[in-house]
Amino acid sequence: MKIAITAASGNLGSAIISELKKSFPKENIRAIARSTDKVIHTDIEICEGDYSVKAHFSKALKDTDVMLLISSMAPPEERKQHYRNVIEAAVENGVKKIVYTSITGPETETAFSPIVQSNRYAEKLIKESNLNWVIGRNGLYIDPDLDYLETYTAEGEIKNCAGEGKCPYTSRKELAVAYVKLLTEEKHNGSIYNLVGEPVTQQQLVDEINKIYNLDLSYRQNDVDSFMNERREALGDLLGTIVGGIYEAIQKGEFDVASDYHKAAGRPHKSLREMIMEHKS
Repeated sequence: MKIAITAASGNLGSAIISELKKSFPKENIRAIARSTDKVIHTDIEICEGDYSVKAHFSKALKDTDVMLLISSMAPPEERKQHYRNVIEAAVENGVKKIVYTSITGPETETAFSPIVQSNRYAEKLIKESNLNWVIGRNGLYIDPDLDYLETYTAEGEIKNCAGEGKCPYTSRKELAVAYVKLLTEEKHNGSIYNLVGEPVTQQQLVDEINKIYNLDLSYRQNDVDSFMNERREALGDLLGTIVGGIYEAIQKGEFDVASDYHKAAGRPHKSLREMIMEHKS
C-alpha cells in the first residue's frame, strides 16, 4: 500500500510522516509538497505538488492507494479550486481512499467562518468522489500559543477576545497519532471525527503555562473589534482577520465540541498539561 501525504513540508505534514514511519515502511510513503526542498524527511520519496497546479497531482498520485489531503492555507476564495484539483487527480489516478484534515468551528457569523466553509466544501467534494474517505475535524493547535511564549513573557500577559469561552485544544503530535490510524485502518472509513482535547478557558490555559514554565502571566480580555484591528495591524488583513475570527469563535463557544479522539486514535487525548510539557521538552 502506497500512502501519499500532501503539504508534506508543513508542520502538520511533517509530524504525520514522522509518526507514520514508526509503524509503516518508509519506502511506501510519498511526500508531496509545493517546495520539495523544504521537506525534512529526505529518506522517503518526494514529489512536487502545488495545489493550484492539477498536473502536479496527476503525476504525484500515480500508484497511490491512500492520500492524506491537508487543508490548503490559501485565501478562502482560492481554496475551492485547490481542492477540486487534488480530488479530481486522485479520482483519475485510481486512489482508493482520501483522508482529509478538516477543522472544527463555525460555518457562519464569525470572521473565521469563510475558512470553515471552504473546509466543508472540500468535505462535500470528497464524499461525492465515490472513493473511501475519512474526515478529521481538527481542533485548534496549542503549538502556536507556546511558540509565541517569548512575546507573551515580554508583555507579561496573554490578551485576546475569547473571554470565558472554552476551547478544546489539540497539538500536531496528537493529531499525527490519530491520522496514522485513519490512514492505515479500514474501520474508520466513512467517519467524521472531531479531533480535539479537553475544553479549557484562556485563564485555565494561562494558569497551566505559568505552572509549567514558572511564569506569572495574566490574562486580559479585549473586545472583539479592538482585538481584530490589533491583529490586522500586526499580521496583515488576511491572517489578522483569521486569527481575530478564531478568538471571536472561541468566545461564542463554537469550538467547544464533543471529542471523537479516542475513537480515532484508540487512546485518550493527552491533557493540556501533558501537551505543554511535551512541547517544552
